[in-house]
Amino acid sequence: MPQTLASRLSDPPWGEAPGFAIGLRRIARDAWLEGGEARPWARKDRLFRAVPDKVWGETEGSRPGQAEVAGLVGQALGLRLGRSDRPPLLDAARRVPDDLVLMERRDGDWAVSALSLSAGSFFTADEALGRSLEALHQPVPGFAERFLVRVRRIFDNLPGHEILERRNWSVLAWRGLYAPEAAAARRKALAQRPRRPGTGLYLRCERQTLRRLPRTGGVLFTIRIHVTPLLALDADPDAVQVFARAWAEAPEDFRRYKGLAAVAPGVEAFLAARGVSVPKPSHT
Repeated sequence: MPQTLASRLSDPPWGEAPGFAIGLRRIARDAWLEGGEARPWARKDRLFRAVPDKVWGETEGSRPGQAEVAGLVGQALGLRLGRSDRPPLLDAARRVPDDLVLMERRDGDWAVSALSLSAGSFFTADEALGRSLEALHQPVPGFAERFLVRVRRIFDNLPGHEILERRNWSVLAWRGLYAPEAAAARRKALAQRPRRPGTGLYLRCERQTLRRLPRTGGVLFTIRIHVTPLLALDADPDAVQVFARAWAEAPEDFRRYKGLAAVAPGVEAFLAARGVSVPKPSHT
């Protein structure tokens, strides 16, 4: 079932320690795909026609893994997928709001072998295709030193019966799901002069899942993006307070990586207008 704004804000990372963390938790199989978009293929097909290399890619030898992905997605939806003339993973991705990323062992490491990416947060399919775990996460502060070995171990040892989930968040001056360029979003934020604090700013919540492909051995990484106007927090009496706490506690490396400096004046004016005192981040 699709989540409400209130329930998304009550989930991690909002209720956990701020900053960068792996933050994976097990979920039930029937909670794997949230749904909530009536015709995802309409949005994705438009992008595929306009910028195919930015939203789709596959490597040689990935079709067996793609076919297994299509089978798992089809089983979850009650459909028979992977029988069209499209690549199987692309066929499956058209049926769900999520982006689908197939990771397989290549040259001794996990790498992206195929992906459908219509809502990537500042990265595109042509940039990700073929890249290893380490290369994909190079922009994340401290990833290689703090997380790489643990993430590889998770990929190596993920049981076929388990599905893992994690969430993260950001604030952008960008309302679309397709957000390929960080620079464009930051320019837009810096140019804003809204009459009403919070106008033009959007809370971008990302849900990711990991699932083993039992037959071919790969790992399917799903990405679901929810974009909500910051002003919509007013609909939930607790949501502003939850968001304010997460905002205030975000450490400097997280803020820098997410580009939050560009939206900080607007966010803090939004909170101040609601009587929320935001302490200055400690940056520790």
